[in-house]
Amino acid sequence: MRRLNGVLIGAVFGMVFVAVNANAPLPPVAGTILRALATLGLAAVIVMWFVAMRRTRGGTDTGGDPRPGMFNRKYVVIVALEAIALFGGIQVLRLLGWPSQAGVAWTALIVGVHFVALWPVWRAVSILIPGIGLTVLGLAGLVMVWTQAVTWVPFVSGVLSGLVLLAGSLFYAWRQLRALTAR
Repeated sequence: MRRLNGVLIGAVFGMVFVAVNANAPLPPVAGTILRALATLGLAAVIVMWFVAMRRTRGGTDTGGDPRPGMFNRKYVVIVALEAIALFGGIQVLRLLGWPSQAGVAWTALIVGVHFVALWPVWRAVSILIPGIGLTVLGLAGLVMVWTQAVTWVPFVSGVLSGLVLLAGSLFYAWRQLRALTAR
């Protein structure tokens, strides 16, 4: 169940990434469609989370999760470093005069690196694969801020990162729910 809680958190952030960044240069209709799809993806994860909670009698069953201490000291250190890198890095980018779109790319990069850093702690592919995706999309956006494609950084590093989070969340929520029903 703890793993499914993390998937739910990932889906929420994925939807936020899409909702905040699905703007121009995308046509307004495309932005609306992407926001609607992201909302549906989040709703599906929420439904699967509630079904899993019900099947495990309020989430007391770990669903075979052998890591009862997922949110241990290593986790706290990684999240603290993420917060410092995220907010400090955005301020440094501003001071250096980077385009405002760099903040979206930086956010995707730091969230991706945070997921990759958590993989040795949790040993869950469900966090490693999206982490690699967000890291790559964040790096791509940081490169793009210095090109003619700067206006597309929110799409590449924001919308696509959100879709990676949502797709991963949907896949792993479905997989976890199927494992619960197979017992």
